Amino acid sequence: MATDQELSDFLRSVERRAFKRTAFAVRDDEAALDIVQDSMIRLAEKYADRPAAELPLLFQRILSNATMDWFRRQRVRNAVMQNFSDFETEAEAGDFDLLETLHLSEDSIGTESAADSVGRAQILLQIEHEVSQLPQRQREAFLLRYWEEFDVTETAAVMGCSEGSVKTHCSRAVHALAKALKAKGITP
Repeated sequence: MATDQELSDFLRSVERRAFKRTAFAVRDDEAALDIVQDSMIRLAEKYADRPAAELPLLFQRILSNATMDWFRRQRVRNAVMQNFSDFETEAEAGDFDLLETLHLSEDSIGTESAADSVGRAQILLQIEHEVSQLPQRQREAFLLRYWEEFDVTETAAVMGCSEGSVKTHCSRAVHALAKALKAKGITP
């Protein structure tokens, strides 16, 4: 059984990555925050009695299910109500990313020039944009394998598919990203 401290430490360690992954999936920061919070609460309420080693897979599965539920609710809302998204302002279209700013300030205060910092930020934005353009299953497999660092078996369990499907989705995602980034002049 995970202690309260182990559960808190686990949730603290995954919150940023879970937010980014969900934001890539739903393309709405506020919805992503809600989904991640609900998933964390569900893990704490329903699975706090599980061993600490089981928490990562349980949380990822809860997060995936919550994201799919969000998409289902959106589909129902769009079918029932007129879609007013064309009338929204572009106020949310800013390039500011608080999580990226916090991550940068923790890791690189005073260690790089302003030009290097701006260049790196621009490249990260381009990479994030290309990841967000991937098909949903490819994006999910890619983020679980390379962002969350899950192995193929764990990723398949979270996604609810076969290991072969995970490998296919990851391969297609990597090739699509490499091609898109190369076209923009970004190479390893």
